[in-house]
Amino acid sequence: MRSSKINYLLVGVFVIGMVVALVVSVALLTGRTGATDLYYSYYENVTGVKFGTQVVYEGYPIGQVEQVTPEEKDGRMRFRVDFGVLEKWRIPADSIVEIAAPGLLAAVTLSIHAGKGKESLKPGSEVKSRERSDIFAVVSSVASDFGQLTETNVKPLLASVNRAVETINRIMEKEGENLFRDAHKVTTDLAGVVGILAEKVPLITKDIELFIGKMNKTGNEFEQLMTPANRQKLEGAIANLNQASSQMNGILKDIQEWTKKDDGDVRKTVAETRYIVESVSRHIDSINQNMEGAARNMYEFTRQIRQNPGLLLGSQAPEDKGADKGAERRKP
Repeated sequence: MRSSKINYLLVGVFVIGMVVALVVSVALLTGRTGATDLYYSYYENVTGVKFGTQVVYEGYPIGQVEQVTPEEKDGRMRFRVDFGVLEKWRIPADSIVEIAAPGLLAAVTLSIHAGKGKESLKPGSEVKSRERSDIFAVVSSVASDFGQLTETNVKPLLASVNRAVETINRIMEKEGENLFRDAHKVTTDLAGVVGILAEKVPLITKDIELFIGKMNKTGNEFEQLMTPANRQKLEGAIANLNQASSQMNGILKDIQEWTKKDDGDVRKTVAETRYIVESVSRHIDSINQNMEGAARNMYEFTRQIRQNPGLLLGSQAPEDKGADKGAERRKP
């Protein structure tokens, strides 16, 4: 009898121990191992977030989600997520909490990314949130964008390609024979051109070879011409030209200095020349008149000499017999 009571006692202690171990394990798994501080965040989408969802701080579990409450703002619904963390757990004020899944098959968690600020959030404060960015959300977003791209760009592009193909088919049905005929003509002409080029290429090659030979010959002759002696002569000629250029520059400089001097011979010559020109310009009219009178006198003198060369010997002019006969005829 005593042994059965001992057995019952042992079994009861074992069951109680297992229950306590189960409670402790559940508490450890949920992060509810002691007092907690409450915080909250707002999200547009809370897929997979519910009571008991684990809260991790840089991957370390520190609490769980306590409540998800829908709220309306500006005509749209958003969700307030209240979660508890270990008491006196420091969360920087610029920290961000997002809904994330560590792996493809892992459960959704609230992941807190620690900020760099020195100030900490007080319990009951709002933690800045960031929408879910796990691979499933990305794939869903990409699929949505791809569907939109298909509707807005791919389908119109395919329709345009279809219209272009139909247009090409219509053109080929109407103008196909002409196009093929023209293409055949073009290929025939190209074949003729290729044949002509095939005939001309050897001649062109020969001319190029002759030209290259002449260039080589010219180069050899130039190389022979540019012997050391000729090179020295050429350098001497260049030096002489440089010397002559320097001397000419000196002469021009001297001339420029002469012209700049107020008491120089050049300036005096220019002044006297200006005076002579001005004097001639003032008396040019009288000179012209005198020259014109002299020309008339010379013309009259030459006319009289032609009529009576004897004037050069001092004789008198002959009488005009024709004039006397005309006077006698006029008498009654």
